[in-house]
Amino acid sequence: MPRRPDRRPVRLTAAVAAAALLVVGAPVTANADPPHAGAEPARQVEARVPDLSWEACGEGLEAFECASAEVPIDYDRPRGDTTTIALTRLPATDPAQRIGSLFLNFGGPGGPGVATLHQIGDAFLDPSVRERFDIVAFDPRGVGLSDPVTCFPDAETEAEFLADGDAFPTDRREEARFQALFATLSASCALLSGDRIAHASTANVARDMDLLRQAVGDEQLSYLGYSYGTVLGATYGALFPDRVRALALDGTLDPEAWSGGEGSIGLRTGQGVAASETFDEFLRLCAEAGPEGCALAALGDPRQVVEDLFAQLDASPVPVPMPDGTVVEFGYDDAVALAFSSLYSPVAWADLAAALAALAAPQTLSAHGPPSIGELLRELGLIEDYPSIGGALASMCVDGEHPLDPWDYAAQADAADAEAPHFGRFRSWVGLQCEHVPFTDADAYTGPWDQGTDAPVLVIGTRYDPATPYAFTQPYADRWNDASVLTVEGYGHTTLGLSSCATAAIAAYLVDLEATDGATCAQDVAPFQAAAPQSDDDVARPSWWGHPAGV
Repeated sequence: MPRRPDRRPVRLTAAVAAAALLVVGAPVTANADPPHAGAEPARQVEARVPDLSWEACGEGLEAFECASAEVPIDYDRPRGDTTTIALTRLPATDPAQRIGSLFLNFGGPGGPGVATLHQIGDAFLDPSVRERFDIVAFDPRGVGLSDPVTCFPDAETEAEFLADGDAFPTDRREEARFQALFATLSASCALLSGDRIAHASTANVARDMDLLRQAVGDEQLSYLGYSYGTVLGATYGALFPDRVRALALDGTLDPEAWSGGEGSIGLRTGQGVAASETFDEFLRLCAEAGPEGCALAALGDPRQVVEDLFAQLDASPVPVPMPDGTVVEFGYDDAVALAFSSLYSPVAWADLAAALAALAAPQTLSAHGPPSIGELLRELGLIEDYPSIGGALASMCVDGEHPLDPWDYAAQADAADAEAPHFGRFRSWVGLQCEHVPFTDADAYTGPWDQGTDAPVLVIGTRYDPATPYAFTQPYADRWNDASVLTVEGYGHTTLGLSSCATAAIAAYLVDLEATDGATCAQDVAPFQAAAPQSDDDVARPSWWGHPAGV
C-alpha cells in the first residue's frame, strides 16, 4: 500500500554546551519528615528559598508579572548548582481580602505554565478566586522557559526530523521505522539534555513548587491541577502532607499506574479504552444531531462512514493541501490522532465531523465550507511550533517503570486494538521513547500513594474524558483522608472552560474549603449544539492542549 516516503536521517552537528548555573541565596527552609516510615524517595533536605523579583512581563501582558527562581538541580546537593524556574502571576483583585497564592498546573507532561496562563488569561476562574488569590503559574523544570529539555540543536531541526513521522504504526514495516525513529530521538535527547532529564521527575517538580510556595510567603499550598497536574498534586501531597491547604484535582490519572505496573504507560493510563468510549459517544450524538447538526450524518450512518473512511485511508492516504502551499499525505494514523485530539473539547466535535466528512466525500461537502484539514490541525496545535518534545519526555520517562522490551510494543498494540479499536493501538505506543534509553532520576517518587494529609481535597472527573478516564476518579479520591468528588456529566478532557457549574464549585472549594461529595454538574454547551459567539471572557484552550503527547 502507498505510504509516506522513507524519512531521511538527521545528523546532529551542534556541540553540547555546558550552562553555568547560579547558587540560590535566601533563608533556609526546614526539613520535611517523610509521610510514610521508610519511604526513602520522600526524604527532604534543606534548600534555600529563592528570592523572587516580580517585573512587568512585556508588551501585551500588562496584567501579568513575571519572575524567575533558582532552585537546586539535585536536591541531594541543595547547596550545589541550580536550575531556573520561570513564573508568572496575576495579582489578586482584592488585596485586602487576599488568602494567598493559587498555584496552577495545566497538564502535560511538558505543558508550559507561563505561556498557557498568558494565552488563556483568567476567564477559566471564578471572580471570587481572582479576588482572593494571586494566580501563579510556572514552567516545570525541563519545560518552556525553565531550562528546557531539548533533543535537537534547534526547533527547525526537530521539526524536520518529526515532520514525516507516523502518528503510530499500523503494519510491521512501519513498526520497524517507528522503532528507529524513537531510538534516534531518545539517543538525541540523552546526548543534548541527559543531565536535565536525570533531575526532571515529578517529585523534583513538587519540591520546586514547595520552594516557590515559601518564596511567595504562603504557609500552606493552594493548588489547581489538570490532567498530569493531578499526578503532581498527588506527589506533593505524599511528600508534604502537612503543607496542604487546598488541592483541586481535575481529570485524574492513577498515580500508581503512572509510576509502575504492566505494559506501557500509554496502556496503563487507560486512554485507548477511554478514547474509544468517547468516540462512540461522538458517533452516537452525531447521528442524533442529523445532517443539519453533524456533517458526517449527511453521508449516512456516521459509524459506518468513519469505518469506511479509516479503511480507505489505511489503504491509500490522501494528499491534503496545507495553508503554506505544501501538500502532505494524510493517512489512517493521522485521522485517528486528529480524532483523539478533537475529542478533548465537545465544542470541537462539529468541526471534527466536518473534517472527517470532507475527507470521506470532499466533492460533496465543498460547498459547505468546512475548515481545511490544515486549519483544523493548526487550531488543535498539532502542527504548531514548540520548543521541544523533550519536555514531555522528561517527567514521563523518569517517573516510573517502563518494563517492556521495545519490540514488545507491537504485540501490545495488537491486543489493545482488539479491546479498543483505533485508539487502543494509537495510545499503546506512548512510552516507547522511554524504552530505548534508560532515563532515570534517583529522586523520583513512586509511592506509596495513600495520602497522609488531613486537608480537604476536591477531585473532579468528566464522564466521557478521552485522556483521563472517569473510572480513575473515585479510586483517586479514595487515596485521600477527606476528598469530595464532583462529576461533570459531559464530554471532553477536564472542565477547563467547559462547565461554569464546575468553575463555581471549584471556586467555593478554593475560597471556603467547602465541597459536596457526590455533586454533579452539566456542561455549558453540548456537542453539535451551536455555541454563543465567543466573548472576551470565553476560555481559549492552550494551543498544546489537544496534542496527543499530553494528558
